[in-house]
Amino acid sequence: MQSVLSFRKRYSNSLLKLLPLLAFAVPLLWLYLLDAGSFELMWKGRTFQLFFIWLIALELILSWEIIQPNKIGKPTATKTLALIAALLLPTVYVVLFNYLGLNTAIAEASRQSGVTWWGSMALATEYLVFAMFFCLMIFLQFGKKGLKDFSVPAFFLAIVGALYTIDNVFPYGQFTPFQLLVPTTATLAATVLNAMGYQTSLATAGTMPRLTATDPANPLRTATFDIAWPCAGIESLLIFTVVALLFLKRMPISWKAKTAYFAVGAAVTYLINILRIAAFYPIGMDYGVNSEQVRLFHVYYGPLYPIVWIVLYPLIILSSQSLWRKIAEKRGNKKSQGNKEDVKAYLKPV
Repeated sequence: MQSVLSFRKRYSNSLLKLLPLLAFAVPLLWLYLLDAGSFELMWKGRTFQLFFIWLIALELILSWEIIQPNKIGKPTATKTLALIAALLLPTVYVVLFNYLGLNTAIAEASRQSGVTWWGSMALATEYLVFAMFFCLMIFLQFGKKGLKDFSVPAFFLAIVGALYTIDNVFPYGQFTPFQLLVPTTATLAATVLNAMGYQTSLATAGTMPRLTATDPANPLRTATFDIAWPCAGIESLLIFTVVALLFLKRMPISWKAKTAYFAVGAAVTYLINILRIAAFYPIGMDYGVNSEQVRLFHVYYGPLYPIVWIVLYPLIILSSQSLWRKIAEKRGNKKSQGNKEDVKAYLKPV
Protein backbone atom coordinates (compact mmCIF):
# COMPACT_ATOMS: atom_id res chain seq x y z
CA MET A 1 0.00 0.00 0.00
CA GLN A 2 2.83 2.34 0.88
CA SER A 3 4.52 1.70 -2.47
CA VAL A 4 1.26 2.43 -4.31
CA LEU A 5 0.86 5.76 -2.51
CA SER A 6 4.50 6.64 -3.23
CA PHE A 7 4.05 5.78 -6.92
CA ARG A 8 0.86 7.86 -7.11
CA LYS A 9 2.49 10.83 -5.39
CA ARG A 10 5.56 10.73 -7.64
CA TYR A 11 3.61 10.60 -10.89
CA SER A 12 1.06 13.12 -9.67
CA ASN A 13 3.92 15.54 -9.01
CA SER A 14 5.34 14.88 -12.49
CA LEU A 15 1.99 15.58 -14.11
CA LEU A 16 1.69 18.85 -12.21
CA LYS A 17 5.05 19.97 -13.59
CA LEU A 18 3.83 19.30 -17.14
CA LEU A 19 0.62 21.32 -16.81
CA PRO A 20 2.00 24.61 -18.28
CA LEU A 21 3.30 22.71 -21.30
CA LEU A 22 -0.03 20.95 -21.81
CA ALA A 23 -1.94 24.20 -21.27
CA PHE A 24 -0.34 25.62 -24.45
CA ALA A 25 0.07 22.41 -26.44
CA VAL A 26 -3.70 21.91 -26.66
CA PRO A 27 -4.64 25.40 -27.99
CA LEU A 28 -1.67 25.44 -30.38
CA LEU A 29 -2.78 22.10 -31.81
CA TRP A 30 -6.25 23.59 -32.19
CA LEU A 31 -4.82 26.64 -33.96
CA TYR A 32 -2.83 24.36 -36.25
CA LEU A 33 -5.97 22.49 -37.26
CA LEU A 34 -7.71 25.81 -37.95
CA ASP A 35 -4.84 27.53 -39.77
CA ALA A 36 -1.88 25.28 -40.53
CA GLY A 37 -0.38 27.88 -42.87
CA SER A 38 0.28 30.29 -39.99
CA PHE A 39 2.74 27.77 -38.53
CA GLU A 40 4.73 27.85 -41.77
CA LEU A 41 5.65 31.51 -41.26
CA MET A 42 8.49 32.65 -39.03
CA TRP A 43 7.86 36.38 -39.47
CA LYS A 44 4.29 37.38 -38.63
CA GLY A 45 3.39 33.71 -38.15
CA ARG A 46 3.13 31.16 -35.35
CA THR A 47 6.37 29.22 -35.82
CA PHE A 48 7.85 31.17 -32.90
CA GLN A 49 5.16 29.65 -30.69
CA LEU A 50 6.54 26.20 -31.47
CA PHE A 51 9.97 27.40 -30.29
CA PHE A 52 8.21 28.71 -27.16
CA ILE A 53 6.91 25.18 -26.48
CA TRP A 54 10.42 23.83 -27.07
CA LEU A 55 11.87 26.31 -24.55
CA ILE A 56 9.33 25.24 -21.92
CA ALA A 57 10.23 21.60 -22.53
CA LEU A 58 13.95 22.42 -22.33
CA GLU A 59 13.45 24.25 -19.04
CA LEU A 60 11.55 21.30 -17.62
CA ILE A 61 14.24 18.85 -18.72
CA LEU A 62 17.10 20.90 -17.27
CA SER A 63 15.36 21.71 -13.98
CA TRP A 64 13.16 18.65 -13.49
CA GLU A 65 14.61 17.69 -10.11
CA ILE A 66 14.81 21.28 -8.87
CA ILE A 67 11.47 22.84 -9.67
CA GLN A 68 8.67 21.86 -7.35
CA PRO A 69 5.03 22.93 -7.83
CA ASN A 70 3.08 24.44 -4.98
CA LYS A 71 0.92 22.06 -3.03
CA ILE A 72 -2.53 21.71 -4.55
CA GLY A 73 -5.37 21.96 -2.06
CA LYS A 74 -8.92 20.75 -2.36
CA PRO A 75 -10.60 21.12 -5.78
CA THR A 76 -12.80 23.87 -4.32
CA ALA A 77 -9.90 25.82 -2.80
CA THR A 78 -9.39 29.34 -4.15
CA LYS A 79 -5.79 28.72 -5.26
CA THR A 80 -6.74 25.50 -7.01
CA LEU A 81 -9.61 27.14 -8.87
CA ALA A 82 -7.36 30.05 -9.84
CA LEU A 83 -4.73 27.66 -11.24
CA ILE A 84 -7.34 25.70 -13.20
CA ALA A 85 -8.73 28.94 -14.64
CA ALA A 86 -5.23 30.13 -15.60
CA LEU A 87 -4.45 26.82 -17.33
CA LEU A 88 -7.65 27.11 -19.37
CA LEU A 89 -7.07 30.73 -20.43
CA PRO A 90 -5.05 29.96 -23.61
CA THR A 91 -7.78 27.62 -24.86
CA VAL A 92 -10.50 30.13 -23.98
CA TYR A 93 -8.58 32.81 -25.87
CA VAL A 94 -8.43 30.59 -28.97
CA VAL A 95 -12.21 30.17 -28.81
CA LEU A 96 -12.74 33.93 -28.46
CA PHE A 97 -10.19 34.63 -31.19
CA ASN A 98 -11.56 32.27 -33.81
CA TYR A 99 -15.26 31.83 -33.04
CA LEU A 100 -16.47 34.96 -31.26
CA GLY A 101 -14.81 37.63 -33.41
CA LEU A 102 -12.00 38.76 -31.11
CA ASN A 103 -9.46 38.77 -33.98
CA THR A 104 -11.77 40.96 -36.09
CA ALA A 105 -12.35 43.33 -33.18
CA ILE A 106 -8.59 43.74 -32.58
CA ALA A 107 -7.92 44.34 -36.29
CA GLU A 108 -10.74 46.88 -36.57
CA ALA A 109 -9.63 48.76 -33.45
CA SER A 110 -6.07 48.86 -34.83
CA ARG A 111 -7.29 50.15 -38.20
CA GLN A 112 -9.27 52.93 -36.56
CA SER A 113 -6.20 53.82 -34.49
CA GLY A 114 -4.16 54.34 -37.67
CA VAL A 115 -1.91 51.27 -37.37
CA THR A 116 -0.32 50.64 -40.78
CA TRP A 117 -0.29 46.84 -40.60
CA TRP A 118 -3.56 46.62 -38.68
CA GLY A 119 -4.29 43.16 -40.10
CA SER A 120 -1.31 41.73 -38.19
CA MET A 121 -2.18 43.23 -34.82
CA ALA A 122 -4.37 40.29 -33.78
CA LEU A 123 -1.39 37.94 -34.04
CA ALA A 124 0.91 40.35 -32.17
CA THR A 125 -1.71 40.61 -29.44
CA GLU A 126 -1.94 36.81 -29.29
CA TYR A 127 1.79 36.56 -28.51
CA LEU A 128 1.59 39.20 -25.78
CA VAL A 129 -1.54 37.71 -24.21
CA PHE A 130 -0.06 34.19 -24.26
CA ALA A 131 3.05 35.54 -22.52
CA MET A 132 0.89 37.06 -19.77
CA PHE A 133 -1.13 33.85 -19.40
CA PHE A 134 2.09 31.84 -19.12
CA CYS A 135 3.49 34.09 -16.39
CA LEU A 136 0.20 33.89 -14.49
CA MET A 137 0.01 30.09 -14.52
CA ILE A 138 3.70 29.74 -13.63
CA PHE A 139 3.27 32.11 -10.68
CA LEU A 140 0.19 30.26 -9.42
CA GLN A 141 1.82 26.86 -9.81
CA PHE A 142 5.47 27.49 -8.87
CA GLY A 143 5.47 30.87 -7.11
CA LYS A 144 8.01 33.68 -7.57
CA LYS A 145 10.87 31.23 -8.02
CA GLY A 146 8.99 29.68 -10.93
CA LEU A 147 8.87 33.03 -12.71
CA LYS A 148 12.65 33.14 -12.51
CA ASP A 149 13.05 29.53 -13.62
CA PHE A 150 10.78 29.99 -16.65
CA SER A 151 11.86 33.53 -17.51
CA VAL A 152 13.46 32.52 -20.84
CA PRO A 153 10.31 31.15 -22.56
CA ALA A 154 8.20 33.96 -21.06
CA PHE A 155 10.48 36.73 -22.32
CA PHE A 156 10.93 34.97 -25.66
CA LEU A 157 7.19 35.04 -26.35
CA ALA A 158 6.76 38.59 -25.04
CA ILE A 159 9.60 40.06 -27.09
CA VAL A 160 8.31 38.45 -30.31
CA GLY A 161 4.90 40.02 -29.67
CA ALA A 162 6.52 43.38 -28.93
CA LEU A 163 8.59 43.23 -32.14
CA TYR A 164 5.52 42.40 -34.22
CA THR A 165 3.68 45.33 -32.65
CA ILE A 166 6.53 47.76 -33.32
CA ASP A 167 6.76 46.71 -36.96
CA ASN A 168 2.99 47.01 -37.37
CA VAL A 169 2.96 50.55 -35.99
CA PHE A 170 6.29 51.71 -37.48
CA PRO A 171 6.78 49.77 -40.77
CA TYR A 172 9.44 50.17 -43.47
CA GLY A 173 12.26 50.81 -41.01
CA GLN A 174 10.59 53.83 -39.40
CA PHE A 175 11.56 52.73 -35.89
CA THR A 176 14.95 54.45 -35.81
CA PRO A 177 16.53 52.67 -32.79
CA PHE A 178 16.25 49.30 -34.55
CA GLN A 179 17.26 50.75 -37.92
CA LEU A 180 20.60 52.16 -36.72
CA LEU A 181 22.54 48.93 -37.26
CA VAL A 182 20.98 48.14 -40.65
CA PRO A 183 23.30 50.25 -42.89
CA THR A 184 26.35 48.48 -41.46
CA THR A 185 24.67 45.11 -41.96
CA ALA A 186 23.80 46.01 -45.56
CA THR A 187 27.40 47.06 -46.23
CA LEU A 188 28.73 43.76 -44.88
CA ALA A 189 26.15 41.84 -46.93
CA ALA A 190 27.39 43.72 -50.01
CA THR A 191 30.94 42.63 -49.12
CA VAL A 192 29.80 39.00 -48.99
CA LEU A 193 28.05 39.35 -52.36
CA ASN A 194 31.20 40.89 -53.84
CA ALA A 195 33.19 37.92 -52.56
CA MET A 196 30.66 35.67 -54.32
CA GLY A 197 31.48 37.45 -57.59
CA TYR A 198 28.51 39.83 -57.83
CA GLN A 199 28.67 43.57 -58.46
CA THR A 200 26.83 45.60 -55.82
CA SER A 201 25.66 49.16 -55.25
CA LEU A 202 24.14 50.77 -52.17
CA ALA A 203 21.62 53.62 -52.11
CA THR A 204 18.87 54.73 -49.72
CA ALA A 205 15.09 54.51 -49.93
CA GLY A 206 13.65 56.62 -47.14
CA THR A 207 15.11 55.23 -43.93
CA MET A 208 16.18 51.94 -45.53
CA PRO A 209 19.37 50.97 -47.38
CA ARG A 210 18.69 49.81 -50.95
CA LEU A 211 21.14 47.12 -52.01
CA THR A 212 21.42 46.02 -55.64
CA ALA A 213 23.43 43.00 -56.80
CA THR A 214 24.15 42.10 -60.44
CA ASP A 215 25.76 39.07 -62.04
CA PRO A 216 28.64 40.48 -64.18
CA ALA A 217 28.45 37.44 -66.46
CA ASN A 218 24.79 38.20 -67.19
CA PRO A 219 23.69 41.80 -66.45
CA LEU A 220 20.05 40.74 -66.78
CA ARG A 221 20.46 38.71 -63.59
CA THR A 222 19.98 41.45 -61.03
CA ALA A 223 18.06 41.91 -57.80
CA THR A 224 17.29 44.95 -55.64
CA PHE A 225 15.90 44.91 -52.11
CA ASP A 226 15.20 47.62 -49.55
CA ILE A 227 16.43 46.47 -46.14
CA ALA A 228 14.42 47.25 -43.00
CA TRP A 229 15.37 46.04 -39.51
CA PRO A 230 13.20 42.87 -39.62
CA CYS A 231 14.89 41.88 -42.90
CA ALA A 232 18.32 42.57 -41.40
CA GLY A 233 17.72 40.24 -38.47
CA ILE A 234 17.66 42.89 -35.75
CA GLU A 235 14.77 40.98 -34.17
CA SER A 236 16.94 37.86 -33.86
CA LEU A 237 19.70 39.89 -32.17
CA LEU A 238 17.19 41.22 -29.65
CA ILE A 239 15.76 37.75 -29.04
CA PHE A 240 19.29 36.35 -28.65
CA THR A 241 20.20 39.10 -26.17
CA VAL A 242 17.18 38.41 -23.95
CA VAL A 243 17.47 34.62 -24.09
CA ALA A 244 21.25 34.56 -23.62
CA LEU A 245 21.31 37.05 -20.73
CA LEU A 246 18.54 35.27 -18.86
CA PHE A 247 20.16 31.88 -19.45
CA LEU A 248 23.71 32.95 -18.59
CA LYS A 249 22.52 34.74 -15.47
CA ARG A 250 21.61 31.36 -13.98
CA MET A 251 24.83 29.61 -15.00
CA PRO A 252 27.30 28.97 -12.12
CA ILE A 253 30.30 30.27 -14.09
CA SER A 254 32.52 33.35 -13.86
CA TRP A 255 31.47 36.68 -15.38
CA LYS A 256 34.40 36.40 -17.80
CA ALA A 257 33.05 33.10 -19.12
CA LYS A 258 29.55 34.59 -19.36
CA THR A 259 30.90 37.57 -21.30
CA ALA A 260 32.79 35.28 -23.68
CA TYR A 261 29.74 33.07 -24.29
CA PHE A 262 27.56 36.10 -24.94
CA ALA A 263 30.07 37.73 -27.30
CA VAL A 264 30.57 34.55 -29.33
CA GLY A 265 26.83 33.90 -29.56
CA ALA A 266 26.04 37.49 -30.57
CA ALA A 267 28.79 37.49 -33.21
CA VAL A 268 27.53 34.25 -34.75
CA THR A 269 23.93 35.55 -34.71
CA TYR A 270 25.02 38.73 -36.50
CA LEU A 271 27.07 36.75 -39.04
CA ILE A 272 24.09 34.51 -39.78
CA ASN A 273 21.96 37.58 -40.44
CA ILE A 274 24.54 38.98 -42.87
CA LEU A 275 24.59 35.68 -44.76
CA ARG A 276 20.80 35.63 -44.63
CA ILE A 277 20.60 38.96 -46.48
CA ALA A 278 23.18 37.85 -49.04
CA ALA A 279 21.19 34.66 -49.68
CA PHE A 280 18.20 36.73 -50.86
CA TYR A 281 19.98 37.91 -53.99
CA PRO A 282 20.69 34.66 -55.88
CA ILE A 283 17.07 33.66 -55.19
CA GLY A 284 15.82 37.03 -56.45
CA MET A 285 17.99 36.80 -59.56
CA ASP A 286 16.80 33.29 -60.42
CA TYR A 287 13.09 33.63 -59.63
CA GLY A 288 12.39 37.38 -59.50
CA VAL A 289 12.28 39.74 -56.51
CA ASN A 290 8.49 39.38 -56.21
CA SER A 291 8.45 35.59 -56.60
CA GLU A 292 6.93 33.10 -54.19
CA GLN A 293 10.41 31.68 -53.55
CA VAL A 294 11.63 35.07 -52.30
CA ARG A 295 8.53 35.50 -50.14
CA LEU A 296 9.01 32.08 -48.53
CA PHE A 297 12.65 32.80 -47.81
CA HIS A 298 11.71 36.18 -46.36
CA VAL A 299 8.97 35.00 -44.00
CA TYR A 300 10.20 31.51 -43.10
CA TYR A 301 13.58 30.11 -44.13
CA GLY A 302 15.57 33.31 -43.62
CA PRO A 303 14.37 33.96 -40.04
CA LEU A 304 14.64 30.24 -39.28
CA TYR A 305 18.45 30.23 -39.54
CA PRO A 306 19.24 32.55 -36.60
CA ILE A 307 16.35 31.27 -34.45
CA VAL A 308 17.58 27.67 -34.72
CA TRP A 309 21.01 28.90 -33.64
CA ILE A 310 19.50 30.86 -30.72
CA VAL A 311 17.50 27.96 -29.31
CA LEU A 312 20.41 25.53 -29.74
CA TYR A 313 23.03 27.84 -28.21
CA PRO A 314 22.05 27.11 -24.57
CA LEU A 315 22.59 23.41 -25.30
CA ILE A 316 25.99 24.23 -26.81
CA ILE A 317 26.90 26.16 -23.65
CA LEU A 318 25.82 23.29 -21.40
CA SER A 319 27.71 20.76 -23.54
CA SER A 320 30.88 22.85 -23.53
CA GLN A 321 30.68 23.26 -19.74
CA SER A 322 30.23 19.51 -19.31
CA LEU A 323 33.20 18.83 -21.58
CA TRP A 324 35.33 21.38 -19.75
CA ARG A 325 34.51 19.78 -16.38
CA LYS A 326 35.52 16.35 -17.68
CA ILE A 327 38.82 17.76 -19.00
CA ALA A 328 39.46 19.52 -15.69
CA GLU A 329 38.74 16.32 -13.75
CA LYS A 330 41.16 14.33 -15.92
CA ARG A 331 43.86 16.96 -15.45
CA GLY A 332 43.21 16.94 -11.71
CA ASN A 333 43.45 13.15 -11.56
CA LYS A 334 46.72 13.15 -13.53
CA LYS A 335 48.15 15.86 -11.31
CA SER A 336 47.08 13.96 -8.18
CA GLN A 337 48.62 10.76 -9.53
CA GLY A 338 51.84 12.62 -10.33
CA ASN A 339 52.02 14.01 -6.79
CA LYS A 340 51.59 10.51 -5.35
CA GLU A 341 54.45 9.20 -7.49
CA ASP A 342 56.66 12.08 -6.32
CA VAL A 343 55.87 11.28 -2.69
CA LYS A 344 56.66 7.59 -3.23
CA ALA A 345 59.96 8.46 -4.86
CA TYR A 346 60.81 10.83 -2.02
CA LEU A 347 60.01 8.25 0.68
CA LYS A 348 61.76 5.37 -1.10
CA PRO A 349 64.76 4.23 0.99
CA VAL A 350 68.20 4.65 -0.55
